[in-house]
Amino acid sequence: MSEVRKVVLAYSGGLDTSVILKWLQDTYGCEVITFTADIGQGEELEPAREKARRAGVKKIYIEDLREEFVRDYVFPMFRANTVYEGEYLLGTSIARPLIAKRLVEIARRENADAISHGATGKGNDQVRFELGAYALMPNVRIIAPWREWDLLSRDRLLAYADANDIPVDFKKRGGEAPFSMDANLLHISYEGGVLEDPSREPPAKGMWRLTVPLEKAPGKAEDITLEFRRGDLVAIDGRRLKAHELLAELNQRAGRHGIGRLDLVENRYVGMKSRGCYETPGGTVLLRAHRAIESLTLDREVAHLKDDLMPRYASLIYNGYWWSPERKALQVLIDHTQETVNGSVTLRLYKGNAIVVSRRSPDSLFDARISTFEDDQGAYDQADAGGFIKLNALRLRIAANKAAGKTAATAKTAATAKTAATAKTAATGRTARARNAS
Repeated sequence: MSEVRKVVLAYSGGLDTSVILKWLQDTYGCEVITFTADIGQGEELEPAREKARRAGVKKIYIEDLREEFVRDYVFPMFRANTVYEGEYLLGTSIARPLIAKRLVEIARRENADAISHGATGKGNDQVRFELGAYALMPNVRIIAPWREWDLLSRDRLLAYADANDIPVDFKKRGGEAPFSMDANLLHISYEGGVLEDPSREPPAKGMWRLTVPLEKAPGKAEDITLEFRRGDLVAIDGRRLKAHELLAELNQRAGRHGIGRLDLVENRYVGMKSRGCYETPGGTVLLRAHRAIESLTLDREVAHLKDDLMPRYASLIYNGYWWSPERKALQVLIDHTQETVNGSVTLRLYKGNAIVVSRRSPDSLFDARISTFEDDQGAYDQADAGGFIKLNALRLRIAANKAAGKTAATAKTAATAKTAATAKTAATGRTARARNAS
């Protein structure tokens, strides 16, 4: 422990990381540098600076990473239509590689001996932070207090905070904040508390901060047009904005229609199941629109290949392998498929639904001359379909004939056996009668 002189801590200013800051100072006797990332969590970050100052921190990093987060992490993930276990849009997972990268960069700049985070020993985030850090700084030392200390309950954390004059939010002290929450521009997640019972409905109070309940959503539908360039969102209703501004606009417009709520029991990488509730209004609309523009512009087999690869890609992100060579290799393929994913999609937002109503693209592969149900003027020769079907049916016909031949052979063998058995029975009867006569 005496070898650690300087540590860079991922610091939110909340109860856990405030306790960790003091614990690092006491346990390791080291200087602590705090790093707080603004990735759109919607909270004022200056209080974190003031808390760090009061704790004796001399070097405090607070950085606005919203544009980088959406442009370099969220958008590349959405190019793949990424969904984990069929539903989860990976709002927490995709933020961790960026935070890990900045932790390592600051550690190098400050010549620090270690980095530290507030993730618990039961969750996925410890894996994501640390895999990212090791990939970018192979010999980095990582201090994970939740795996070292004995402050394993809220009461112990509060007692430690009181003993060390660490300010505690009243709601935390009163137990009025029953959820563990994670927020950024892509989503808000809720875990813990009453949600640990999967049979209980999520409470209406204290949750669902981005989306309105369906009964309070507008009774009138709203149309919205999303424009794409090389698979990325570039404009909404003709307005070109920066990446993070576009996602914020989508969140606001989709959220007021109650779009993007999810209640999920998922499989954590560490092995346990976990129940979480998520709000991803903008991401839900973005995914629907991206798939719609791809339906026009991607070759069939390329689209199906992407769908085949997507679950693997999603697992890599969920499990913390953003910086792995396999994720990077998949990204090259995915990005290549997006060269022609250009155009616009109009969706209708209404009562929790985002319904595609039209799509247009200069790179569309949809050829109305061929697909029409009217006279196509010879663009497509329907007679060609007969040979196509027969060739594709060839293996089925061979297998069916083979099966029929086996069935016939089996029936013939059975009939022969039955005839032989009947003859044997008759012969036995005649022999018996002859004996009796003699």
